[in-house]
Amino acid sequence: MPLPFLTADRAFDATADDVALPFDDHDHWRRPYRPGPWRVGAAAVLLLLASFVLLAAVIIAFTGGPAAALAVLVVALAVIASALRLLRMGVWVSRAGLRRVRFLSTSTVPWQQIENVRTVQQPVRWLGLPRTVQGQALLASRPGGATLPVLLTDHNADFLSRVEAFDRAADTVEAWGAEYGRP
Repeated sequence: MPLPFLTADRAFDATADDVALPFDDHDHWRRPYRPGPWRVGAAAVLLLLASFVLLAAVIIAFTGGPAAALAVLVVALAVIASALRLLRMGVWVSRAGLRRVRFLSTSTVPWQQIENVRTVQQPVRWLGLPRTVQGQALLASRPGGATLPVLLTDHNADFLSRVEAFDRAADTVEAWGAEYGRP
């Protein structure tokens, strides 16, 4: 019995897991890298927790406590929203500018207000925790010399132990800055 899914034209060993994402339309906001395994794993754990909380809401609703069930449902929806926001976090680029999405805020800087984007060697936070380690960071600076907060590091949830992916993402953001930034 032939297995057509195993007889593809490409070799399975020759494919790379970290293939850069294509950019079809430069007017839409795009993340120039894939979310890392730490970020995806944390979101998966939050969604698993949300499923248990939703199950608890159903059990509470059937036992006769509609107010308590509604409160537990709100908690479950908050956990789901947190998981989705965690997946949205990162650096996004478009023709309009550079967008840094954090957990509770989003900031956008037009390319005309960015003088250059560069990778530097400096102490960086490990997985966003207070502990710092020596690593690489992607920085953007304004024309007056003021530096924006760190955009990407090689020790954050997207690039921990994925050096090639960090280099590719940093090069892509630098290329966007060179193309659309100040002349």
